[in-house]
Amino acid sequence: MKYLIVGLGNIGSEYEKTRHNIGFMVVDAIAKAEGVSFTTARYGSVAQFKHKGRTLILLKPSTYMNLSGKAVQYWMTKENIPVENILVVVDDLDLGVGVLRMKSSGGGGSHNGLNHIIEILKTEAYPRLRFGIGKNFSIGRQVDYVLGEFTSDDMEIVKPKIEETLSIIKSLVTIGIERTMNLFNKKK
Repeated sequence: MKYLIVGLGNIGSEYEKTRHNIGFMVVDAIAKAEGVSFTTARYGSVAQFKHKGRTLILLKPSTYMNLSGKAVQYWMTKENIPVENILVVVDDLDLGVGVLRMKSSGGGGSHNGLNHIIEILKTEAYPRLRFGIGKNFSIGRQVDYVLGEFTSDDMEIVKPKIEETLSIIKSLVTIGIERTMNLFNKKK
């Protein structure tokens, strides 16, 4: 059984440590923890590892955030992965810094990466792990905030939460989304 774990972000060193790239940070940390390396491929960088007989393919789209659906669709098709076996890791302004929430489906809200995936896949029914980045910005400064780097205080919260995502993802692929949501969405 295969799973596609997609970390949303923007390519380029200028975006590397920004809040909007938390998806990339998560899949990078997973790859490091599992001792695998990314290779450049069509529409993104990919790495894979096995967990309890399941193959997990990590993807960092190279299409930029707002066109992420192209990469997701390509890798789903190439690897013959059903939509329910996709997990998109995404930043979320509406959650406090470091708050993690798994969802089995839903709209994209104001997140252009999620909305493009919905548009291309023609469904909202794909799992996502929302990673809270907070919204500590003044009116009209949202873009500067999401494309800004985490403060050092925020990173103290974010680093252990990035590590926790590996447990969440391993749970998802072994016991399913409902039980995983019940286990992890309750945690503070």
